[in-house]
Amino acid sequence: MISFELGVEDLADTRFAVSPLNETVLSLRVLRDPGLAALHLPWRRSVLGQLGTVDTALLMSLVAERLTLPDFLTPRPLSFAPAFEDELAVVRQTSPELVRRDLLDTHAPGPLPRALYDATAEDGATVAALRDTLCELLRQYWEIAIKPRWPQMRLVVEADMTYRARQLAMGGARLLFADMHPNLRWHGGVLRIDKMISEHHVVASGRGLLLLPSVFAHKPAPPLSPEEPPSLVYPSRGVATLWATPVATDKTSALIPLIGGPRARLLGLLEEPLPTVELARRLGVTPSAVSQHLRVLHSTGLVTRARHGRQVLYRRSAIGDALSDRPPRPDRPL
Repeated sequence: MISFELGVEDLADTRFAVSPLNETVLSLRVLRDPGLAALHLPWRRSVLGQLGTVDTALLMSLVAERLTLPDFLTPRPLSFAPAFEDELAVVRQTSPELVRRDLLDTHAPGPLPRALYDATAEDGATVAALRDTLCELLRQYWEIAIKPRWPQMRLVVEADMTYRARQLAMGGARLLFADMHPNLRWHGGVLRIDKMISEHHVVASGRGLLLLPSVFAHKPAPPLSPEEPPSLVYPSRGVATLWATPVATDKTSALIPLIGGPRARLLGLLEEPLPTVELARRLGVTPSAVSQHLRVLHSTGLVTRARHGRQVLYRRSAIGDALSDRPPRPDRPL
């Protein structure tokens, strides 16, 4: 078990971030073990057919038998949503000593794979050359496997952040962590992560807690080293819909000639109150595109809207229900 002891200041400094490099590295687990996440099998099949001359043996050597990954490849994001290139630049500055330590710790108690054997060299230049080779390999892999799909992935994790922020506002840390994952327990100011290979207790001491929702995480993942500041990668909500193609119902299809396809699909989704970012994620489009259609639907009285904390939630109106041939709901107000 790994635990984080969080004081009042740490909870006040709990924040979220989006990390394209983190997702890139975590996706290697799915490539290595297809049984880890059946939801990603369509993505895995597509990517394996595109890797071509990429050194997959070296890529796969980064994932240990116990599915751990080197911490230095997933540095703490320095902003809310850093660019992949900026994160990779941080990795390129990692000292040879830290590279060696992380690779050895990742594969312990077993030996390093042959592809990573240069990490055992006493010569720092040899280890640095391996680090640079890994960075270039991850850049190639990002371009093929993640970058073309990153807009959809980012919509998923940002929708999760919206939901979590609402949970935190409504019920504090207890509600924030309540349904994040069964392996997480919050009690008495301590966040416990069960079923971990490592065992250590980290006192945050004013460093806060960084939360990173992830498309590819299958369980909560804190840093391997207890020396790192508290952070937690956790499985994002909504991953099941990531690779699915939205299918219009017969009733939605009937509205398309009248109000257009995008607005008909929006009406179909607004059975429950939803924010713009969640609607964008479900439709696979940008939030700005959704906002344009919502303005039209609201101005014509087909949807209602109400502010909930920092969010604006939209829902089909009574007129929208009638147009969609849906029975009126007794709980009409948002």
